[in-house]
Amino acid sequence: MVHQYKLNGYNIVLDTCSGAIHVVDEVAYDIIAMIREKDADQITHEIMARYGHRDDVTEEEVRLCIEDVNGLIAAGKLYTPDTFADMAGTFKERSGDVVKALCLHVAHTCNLNCGYCFASQGKYHGDRALMSFEVGKQALDFLMDHSGTRRNLEVDFFGGEPLMNWDVVKQLVQYARSVEKERGKNFRFTLTTNGILIDDDVIEFANKEMSNVVLSLDGRKEINDRTRVDYAGNGSYDRIVPKFQKLVAARGGKDYYMRGTFTHANPDFTNDVFHMADLGFTELSMEPVVCAADDPAALTPEDLEIVKEQYEILAKDMLRRQAEGKPITFYHYMLDLTEGPCIYKRISGCGSGTEYMAVTPWGDLYPCHQFVGEEEYKLGDVWNGVTNTALREDFRSCNAYARKECEDCWAKLYCSGGCAANAYHATGSIRGIYESGCELFRKRIECAIMMKAARETR
Repeated sequence: MVHQYKLNGYNIVLDTCSGAIHVVDEVAYDIIAMIREKDADQITHEIMARYGHRDDVTEEEVRLCIEDVNGLIAAGKLYTPDTFADMAGTFKERSGDVVKALCLHVAHTCNLNCGYCFASQGKYHGDRALMSFEVGKQALDFLMDHSGTRRNLEVDFFGGEPLMNWDVVKQLVQYARSVEKERGKNFRFTLTTNGILIDDDVIEFANKEMSNVVLSLDGRKEINDRTRVDYAGNGSYDRIVPKFQKLVAARGGKDYYMRGTFTHANPDFTNDVFHMADLGFTELSMEPVVCAADDPAALTPEDLEIVKEQYEILAKDMLRRQAEGKPITFYHYMLDLTEGPCIYKRISGCGSGTEYMAVTPWGDLYPCHQFVGEEEYKLGDVWNGVTNTALREDFRSCNAYARKECEDCWAKLYCSGGCAANAYHATGSIRGIYESGCELFRKRIECAIMMKAARETR
C-alpha cells in the first residue's frame, strides 16, 4: 500500500509495509500514482500532456523515471505486499504472560475538578480512596514476579492526583530501590501531576527518582482556567505555572512533559503550545479531548478541520524554531524512521491488558487506566494475578489487523490499530475504531514525516 500527499511544498510518498519514504518531484509523484494501472506508453503520454511545456521535462527523462520507479518496486520500496497479517496473532503469544509496566493509581481522589476528566474527578465512577503502602508493595512484587527475564520495569504514579498520597509514593520508590538489585530489576518511575501540591520536597525527590514527570497544563490562562479548576471554581494556572517552572529548571529542562488537553473551546490549540513554549517549556504534548459526542467539550466536525490545519501550522513553526536554534519537542511528532519501534510493536500495539496494566488503590488489575471502573474489564488483582484470562486473551489478539476498518489504512503500522480504550468508549468494543481519533492521528503522522523530509533535504 502506498500513501501520497503534498505538504509544505514537499511531494511525499510513503510505502506502508516497507516503511520507505520518498520525497520526489511532481513528475515522479504522478508516475508513482499511475504505475500500477497504466503501461509506460500511457504514462509517458499523460505526463507529457501535463508537463511537456516545461523545458526540464522530456520524453526520455519521463521513461527513465518510469524505470526508476519500477526499480523501487522491484527492490521492495514501493507497493510492497503486506506480509504481516499472518504474524499479527502470534507476536504477543511469544511474550507469554510477561508484564513490564504498571500504572499505580495511588490516589482515587483529586484536588481539582476538571470539566473534561475521564476519571470522574479522580474517583473513576467509584469511591474516593488512597492506595496503602501494603497494596502498592504487593503491586511492585507482582510486577517483579511476572516480568520474566525482563530487567527494565516501568511504573507510573497516577491518579486522581498522586501527590495527595505522596508519602506512600516515596515509600514505594524506596522499597523498589531496596530490592531491585537482588531481583535483577531496574525500576523507571514516572509521576503524573496537576502541580497544585508541588513543593521543594516533591521537586527534590522527583528529580532524584523519577525518570519522567508529566505536568498537566492546558496552555493559555483563559483556556486552562476554563476547565482546570478547584472545587470552588478557581482556576489553577497562577498556582501551578511557577511550580512547574521551578521543577523543570531543577531537572535541567529535560525528562518531563507538559501535557495539555484541547477541547471545543480551543481547537486553535497551537496558541496554547506556543504559550507554553513562551513560558520556557520545550517538551510539549497536547491531546484532543475524548468524551461523549453530546458533551460541550467535544470536538465537532468543524473543529476537526481546524485542528488538522493547526497540526500543519505547528509542524511548520517547529521547523522555523529549530532553524533559529530554539527547538521544541511535540510528543506526537516524535518519529524515528531508522531505529524506531520494531515490527513487533508496530503490529501488537501498546500492550494494554497483557504487558501493561493499571492497579486500583485496593489492588484490582485493569487493562489500562482508562478502563478502571469498568467492572467487566477487571483482569484480577495483585495477589492472585490475572484470573480473567479470557479478557487478557481478548486484548492479546487486539492489534493492527484485528479491525476490518484498519485493513486499508496506510497508517496502521504507525498506530498499531489505535487505542483500545478510545475504541471502547466510542463504540462499546475494543475492536471498534474511534473515527475522529484516527483522522487526527493520520494528520499528525503526515506532519511528522514532512518534518523529517524537511530536515533531511535541507
